[in-house]
Amino acid sequence: MGSADDKKKRKRDADDAHDVHKKKRKSEKLEATTDAPEPSAANGELDEAALKAERKRKKKEKRAKAAQNSDDVAADEDERMPDAAAVDEVAADDAADKARRKEEKKRKKAEAKAKAAAATPTSSASSKDVAGYLEEHHIALSDAVFTPILAFDQLSLSAELRTCLSTFKEPTPIQACTWPPLLAGRDVVGIAETGSGKTLAFGLPALSHILSLPGFGKEKKKERRLADVLVVAPTRELAMQTFDTIVTAGKPLGVDSICVYGGVDKESQRKALGKKGVHVICGTPGRILDLAEEGVCDLSNVSYLVLDEADRMLDKGFENDIRRIIGQTKDIAARQTVMFSATWPESVRQLASEFMRDPVRVTVGSEDLTANKRVEQIVEVFEDARSKDTRTLDRLKKHFASKKGQQTRVLVFALYKKEAARVESTLRYKGYSVGALHGDLNQANRTEALNNFKTGVTTVLVATDVAARGLDIAAVDLVINYTFPLTVEDYVHRIGRTGRGGRSGQSVTFFTGENHERALAGEFAAVLREGGVECKELQEKFPMTIKKKEHSFYGAFFNKGDVAGTATKIKFT
Repeated sequence: MGSADDKKKRKRDADDAHDVHKKKRKSEKLEATTDAPEPSAANGELDEAALKAERKRKKKEKRAKAAQNSDDVAADEDERMPDAAAVDEVAADDAADKARRKEEKKRKKAEAKAKAAAATPTSSASSKDVAGYLEEHHIALSDAVFTPILAFDQLSLSAELRTCLSTFKEPTPIQACTWPPLLAGRDVVGIAETGSGKTLAFGLPALSHILSLPGFGKEKKKERRLADVLVVAPTRELAMQTFDTIVTAGKPLGVDSICVYGGVDKESQRKALGKKGVHVICGTPGRILDLAEEGVCDLSNVSYLVLDEADRMLDKGFENDIRRIIGQTKDIAARQTVMFSATWPESVRQLASEFMRDPVRVTVGSEDLTANKRVEQIVEVFEDARSKDTRTLDRLKKHFASKKGQQTRVLVFALYKKEAARVESTLRYKGYSVGALHGDLNQANRTEALNNFKTGVTTVLVATDVAARGLDIAAVDLVINYTFPLTVEDYVHRIGRTGRGGRSGQSVTFFTGENHERALAGEFAAVLREGGVECKELQEKFPMTIKKKEHSFYGAFFNKGDVAGTATKIKFT
């Protein structure tokens, strides 16, 4: 009992002691709170005002900082995005810089040209020299303002262009007289014998024309270039020869050329024209027109047009095609037109009057049909046509014996394709190195035969009149007319394959009087007389009448007034 009471008593004492300790801590805490001085009303208002001022100050600083940041951003934007005035000012500066660069380039170009001219001094021929030159070569000029160029050093050309003249001693008469007006931008009609250097006569000014164009050399890689120069020729071989001359001279200058003609697939020609375009197009009328009407050959930019062998093209019935081709080039006022022809018939005159601006006409020799004076013309008259093979073999044997050890070529002209093939076979059987060129061969074989003849792989070429025009093979020393052609004009062009480049040549013509030959005897004799040859046997055996000239469209009823005349209105009553 006692012990239980003691435990309860000790518990009460402990609880009391805990309560006392708790009260004591509470009392101390209360005393600490009581001892702190209470803020008065004034102190409270002061603290509140200070706090408010501090918040206002911080807010103002924040706004100022934000404004500063905004100004900095605006300044950055101004630097990146200038105002309209600044843009105009920059544009004006750029334009001024561009103009200065252009002027500087122009000045340097002029200085370079003057330097080149000074490095290559030009000489001028005296009026006496010019008069003597014109008389010697029987040259007539319609415009005496242009003085012929008697030496290459009288030409103001770039060094690159001069390289194509390095193999020649002096200009030919047609070159000497056509270069001055052509280089001056005038339209020109050139009348000259075949083999007179007409290709370079129009080719050199054509390249000069291209180099002078404002956009030359600045075409973008992906930009399609339209042709500036178009050369139209009557035959594939002549077109290819012109192309070879221009591409050789123009390639170092960056002038791109193409040759288009029939007898081969069009696809390669389409690709060449459609991919990036070219500066010069050489071709035959039919293929040029085909590609133009397909939309592949765009002629709208042609500013230099050449009609080579114009009389031959008109004789072959290409007049309508030529007119349609010219109609697709630049207008007559913006186009320089050049026409070369061996003769000056009414049909060519009419074409010139319609499509040329006051052309300068240069006539070397006669405007009528004339043979090359450097060609010795020999005529063998006989009745038995079967003797032709024997006489051909005799002539070839004598010729090669006289030229032993020398480079020489012989052209044998036949009238028909089958005849050419038979003669070729005969000569090959007799051991001659011979090729053939006629219409029954595909273009690849024709090209191969011509190249072999040019390079000397073959020394004899048997051909029809496809080889009678324009072919320039300097080493041809003999032309044999196995059969007389259908026209005397073709005879003149045939024998013109020799005696080229100032060299002399020889032609042998077999005349039997069969079929068409009898009617051409009088005209043939006139051409021989004009060349200083009198063939008494020809005059004794055949009539010397000359057939009236016929127009290709109107026949013998044609007269000079038919083409240029105006229509007459007929009234019926």
